[in-house]
Order: sequence, then structure tokens, then C-alpha cells
Amino acid sequence: MRNVGIILRRELASYFATPLAYVFILIFLVLANAFTFYLGGFYERGQADLEPFFAFHPWLYLFLIPALSMKLWAEERKSGSIELLMTQPVKLWEAVLGKYFAAWLFTALALALTFPIWITVNFLGKPDNGTIVAGYLGSLLLAGGFLAVGSCMSALTRNQVVAFILGVAVCFAFLLAGYPMVVNAFQSWAPQALVGAIASLSFLSHFESISKGVIEARDLLYFAMLIGFFLFTTAVALDLRKAD
Repeated sequence: MRNVGIILRRELASYFATPLAYVFILIFLVLANAFTFYLGGFYERGQADLEPFFAFHPWLYLFLIPALSMKLWAEERKSGSIELLMTQPVKLWEAVLGKYFAAWLFTALALALTFPIWITVNFLGKPDNGTIVAGYLGSLLLAGGFLAVGSCMSALTRNQVVAFILGVAVCFAFLLAGYPMVVNAFQSWAPQALVGAIASLSFLSHFESISKGVIEARDLLYFAMLIGFFLFTTAVALDLRKAD
């Protein structure tokens, strides 16, 4: 894990070496506040909770996370620096984990900077802070799932724009998987077991469960397996395409 830590620190530092980190954090904070206080009707609801804040996170992440993850491997492959990385005494899985955890830690930092919203709701009322903590955990896991998908899509191409579009498309499919219109479309011809399996793939159903304060093993296992699968697929894709 020493190499993972080294790559993590290098990648995390590279974010702040360019305006990318500051632009991402600024956009995330502005949109999070706008969605919470304006579109979410925070004051009009008259309730001391952060439901409007967390409700928009899946749609914020749908575009912001692929924009962050699109350069994880596409840029490495385009510039040829991936060959240099592979000549180092670093295993492929260590590089995949290091770059992934750096992006996840950066996202966690952006999420942590929303703490004034939490302070605001405590100033205005007496919220259930346990539910809010669960909401932050769910949001962090959701971001981790989006990043794992984005990492895999970035490993499939040298073009960052293509990686972004693929990331958005796949993440959108995972978001829609649990929607009634999608489930109903499959119910007319597919076995019930397949319909249930498709519905269980939805980011939204697992995230919403955690954000309501209900932390169940099945939801944690879902995100762990999803992240593990897409990171494994990332490593396989890089190994198969390293000669391209």
C-alpha cells in the first residue's frame, strides 16, 4: 500500500497545481447552495433538515464527477505518460487505486466544504444530526460510485471528451435503473427476477435509503461491490490497451 499512498499524494497535489481543483470546488459549492436554498425551497419548507441539499447530489455528480474523472487515464494514455508510470516499480492495481483514492479524497474535501449549510440548519432549528451524518456518508459513497465508473470510462479512451460523455451516459443509466418508467418497460416482457435485478442497480434507491438515516448492510455492500467491479474493470482495460 506504500505505492498507493505515494501515487495518491502525487495525484492529489496535481489537482491543486492547476485551476481545475478551485474551479471544481467553486462550481460544486455554488450549485449545491443554489439547489438547496432556491430550487429546493429550503426556507419555504419550514423544516430543519438537509433533505433538499442531498436530493440534488445525484444530479450534481452526474456531470461534475465525470468531468473530474475523465482525465484520470485518458490524459495519461494520450500523453504517453502511462508508459512511464508502468516502467516504475508500481503494480497496475496500485496505480488504479492511488489515482482513484486521490480523486475520491478530493471530492470528499469539496463535500466537506459544504459544512456552513449544516451549521445554518442547526442555527435555524434542531435537525436530526444523525440523519445528516448518514446523508454525508451516502453522498460520499455515491461520489465514489460515480468516480469508479468514470475511471473505467477514462481507461477505455485517449480522448477526455469521449471519456466524459461515456461517464455521463453510464452514470445516467445507473440513476434511471430504479425509475418506474424503466422498471415498467422491462416488466412487460422480462422475468420478474431480471426486473428486480435491474431495479436493484439504481444509484438512487441505495443513496436515498442511506440519506434518510437508514444505513443497511445491503446498501454499503452495493457501493463496495460497484466500486470494486469498476476499478477491476479499469485495471483490465488498461492492461488490454497498454500497447495501443
